[in-house]
Amino acid sequence: MRRLAKALLVPVLALGLAACGSPADRQLGYEVDEGGFGNVTRTNSAIMAGEISATQILASRFASEVPSTVTFPFNSATLTPEARAILTRQATWIRQFPELRFSVYGHTDLVGSDAYNQRLGKRRAQAVVDFFASQGISRTRLDALVSFGKTQPVVATQGPEEANRRTVTEVSGFHRRASAPLNGKFAAIVAREYIEGGTRPHPANTVVVSQVDPGAD
Repeated sequence: MRRLAKALLVPVLALGLAACGSPADRQLGYEVDEGGFGNVTRTNSAIMAGEISATQILASRFASEVPSTVTFPFNSATLTPEARAILTRQATWIRQFPELRFSVYGHTDLVGSDAYNQRLGKRRAQAVVDFFASQGISRTRLDALVSFGKTQPVVATQGPEEANRRTVTEVSGFHRRASAPLNGKFAAIVAREYIEGGTRPHPANTVVVSQVDPGAD
């Protein structure tokens, strides 16, 4: 029994030492699991258990993959070139997920009355929705035009502050969301991206030119 234990222990120790060595000494495939190997399984399990929703996952993904906020000039709902560039990136992301709905929230700085800033925030949100519509996104996918006015400043200052003059775009849900924990439309997104991610581009056809002298025997 001791001999058997030693025989099993030696390969395990060798494998552990190989993993601690230089990259050239490590076995093929050591880099596959970099600590996040089980994240997908944990996420799927959490969705099925109802601990997190598909909307939460896609909302976090949207916020991490594209800037969700654009800012405005003082007392204006006009989109700047910088804002248009960010909204173009948002629109590109939104078009990739036709199953989703989005909300646009308008905000202002603390200068002016509550009523005026409420209207200004709404105009800013409307400007973003109009831009999305110009990019081919249906207005029916934009859930609401909500104005928080000056009630949610990023920077607590009474003076003009660009960071407070903003709109925020967020994922708000699915079209006709199913009641199951794993939304059917979310499953369709997962399947679509899985297939696209596993599809390799077909190599370009090449023409082989003969190097043989046509006059040779």
